Amino acid sequence: MQAGTPDEDWREDCAPRRIMDLFATKWTSMILHTLHARHAGAARAGVLQRSLPGISKKMLTQTLRDMERSGLVSRHVEGTIPPAVEYRLTPLGERFVEPVELLYGWGRDNADALDRLVPRPTSRRQGA
Repeated sequence: MQAGTPDEDWREDCAPRRIMDLFATKWTSMILHTLHARHAGAARAGVLQRSLPGISKKMLTQTLRDMERSGLVSRHVEGTIPPAVEYRLTPLGERFVEPVELLYGWGRDNADALDRLVPRPTSRRQGA
């Protein structure tokens, strides 16, 4: 949005706020990226957890459930013993991958700018 836009463009359900709400947890975009870039759009939870260092099983499960409710991924249970559960990007999830990949690409291309950021007190990144 640009300066001088009407107040109604800044309401609580405006597009920028809805995007930020969707990505309120750091793991949503990482799971979208990982499913897309590393696993061709589908993977089991254990594979995803191994692909995402630092995510707990509980956080992965919670985030996948939220993403399923939002329509970004679908859950597929195979009739094996024990049952195998695979998570797949939905067509909607594929649409959200594009801006995530643009943002992550920008991060890779501008690592020097990221390195100059002062880490937040809660960050796991060690200051230089």
